[in-house]
Amino acid sequence: MTQARFDCTLPAPCPRLRVVAIVLAAGTASRMGGRPKCLLQRDGQTLLQRLLERLETAGIDETVLVLGHHADAVQKVLDTSTPAHTFGRKTLHRVLNPQPTDGQNSSLHLGLAKAQSLAPDWLMVALADQPLLETQDLQDLVAAVKHAPPGTQMLQPQVAKPGESAQPGNPVMLSNVVMTDLLQKGQSLGTTDLSKLPGGKEWRQRNPAQFHPWTTANVHYRVDMDTPDDLATLQRQYGIQLVWGQGL
Repeated sequence: MTQARFDCTLPAPCPRLRVVAIVLAAGTASRMGGRPKCLLQRDGQTLLQRLLERLETAGIDETVLVLGHHADAVQKVLDTSTPAHTFGRKTLHRVLNPQPTDGQNSSLHLGLAKAQSLAPDWLMVALADQPLLETQDLQDLVAAVKHAPPGTQMLQPQVAKPGESAQPGNPVMLSNVVMTDLLQKGQSLGTTDLSKLPGGKEWRQRNPAQFHPWTTANVHYRVDMDTPDDLATLQRQYGIQLVWGQGL
């Protein structure tokens, strides 16, 4: 249990935050041979299913899943999952990015637009290929928001390994202020070039005083799967083997 659970810096009484997750799973996965990384399996369960279950268990109120490349394959797996591996009690809002080649920010904005209709206090922007994330890790992020310096509107874990400088991790927490600002900036561009849509990095650069780099030693936030070498490293360092399901 982290100290962030005890010291709330939000206005008293410390509120329960309504958190909506945006799971980004629209990429080409070109460095993984063009196969959908979120469908890698750990102990017979895809990384996407595993994340969705942990988001629900962590108390995240609703989840928006943004699909693009491999959307048919991902939706087929979700629709045919066994009951033990479904996103059970809450609705999973699926959004399709028709132009995923426009980059991750195009998917982010589609997720933000849907999330805005769900009236969140904060958003948890997550990747679908992080095999080590656990329920407690997600709960600790929400707690870190409550513990952050007053005025914080964006929070990102900064993972500090012994002897190394801190490196950014995921998921990233965005307030509804950031959500609204990004959507308005995107609308003001008035362009069909979705690759130019602003993302979290651009917002942070424009508003450094409202960004909180949350330092943690938890490597779960740093590990994601981009290449076959990452799969080998995961097995070597953590004893966890990820495998492709049938047909992938």
